[in-house]
Amino acid sequence: MRTAILAHGKFPDRAKTAVGVLRYGDQDVVAVLDRERAGTTVGDHVSGTDRGDVPVVGSVADAAAFDELLIGIAPIGGGFDDSWRPDVRAAIERGADVTAGLHYLLNDDEEFAALAAEHAVELRDVRRPPDDLTVAEGVARDLDSEIVLTVGTDCSTGKMTTTLELVEAARANGLDAAFVPTGQTGIMIAGGGIAIDRTVSDFTAGATERLVREAAEDHEYVFVEGQGSIVHPAYSAVTCGILHGAAPDRLVLCHEAGRERIHGYESFAIPEPAAVAETYQRLAESVAPAELLGGALNTSHLPADEAEGAIEAYGSALGAPAVDPVRGGVEPLISRL
Repeated sequence: MRTAILAHGKFPDRAKTAVGVLRYGDQDVVAVLDRERAGTTVGDHVSGTDRGDVPVVGSVADAAAFDELLIGIAPIGGGFDDSWRPDVRAAIERGADVTAGLHYLLNDDEEFAALAAEHAVELRDVRRPPDDLTVAEGVARDLDSEIVLTVGTDCSTGKMTTTLELVEAARANGLDAAFVPTGQTGIMIAGGGIAIDRTVSDFTAGATERLVREAAEDHEYVFVEGQGSIVHPAYSAVTCGILHGAAPDRLVLCHEAGRERIHGYESFAIPEPAAVAETYQRLAESVAPAELLGGALNTSHLPADEAEGAIEAYGSALGAPAVDPVRGGVEPLISRL
């Protein structure tokens, strides 16, 4: 499927869905839409992808033919920006499906729904959860598979990236590994999953448990993508639901080097990462004790020499191996696992 990714004004730093799909998805990406960076290429902005020659264009009209427009932005609150409407409308009129991971559901938009019906295209709202979710049974801790969960000191600290890198490295080392996506970007990459932050609170742990049980049926190692942070003033509920629903054996704590305050909530300080790790372990203990496998540190904004020192300091603070998954891979964590 030929895909164009909408990322107006946010590419690459605040368009993590776009970057995630570019790095890990199997879509045939023909263009990224960003008015502010039109005339450049993906490679001018994003490392760690073999899609560096994909052009960045200003609108749907400037893109090569495509079959799907993917909304590559996941703003706080999951809203739809009306400045995107002309491009979504144009894509539908060109006969392209539209995929979004927003809390704002495209199928509930009267204009888009009518246009989609007229042009016989599909609107895919990947954040819409299944209708048959239930409460957790508390059985994930009894599964035979080794369950590893990525957790964070904040949102956007690299939990999905770390999880995918762990899965890839585990498979390269001969381990039978599965990826459990719990957010919209992971779902777009894997082609399935449940957006846990869209579920009814009572069913959050149950939805996670369902995904883990399904993955454990066929795989010995299950790597679960975490969401939010247990110390986040807005998103801690989904984090706790995933922690208890997955009942992980091991945790990997994700952090961005130098980040001291919650993004978007700067009046809230991030505790020391070691204290955050201890909070996760204390909270997990009553359901299923979890060992800290190690830490993953995002050092993308640091020069190489500073990054090396930051990773070493992070590991020392945690008392466990630490890596930058993109810069240096995750082999020390897989070796310990």
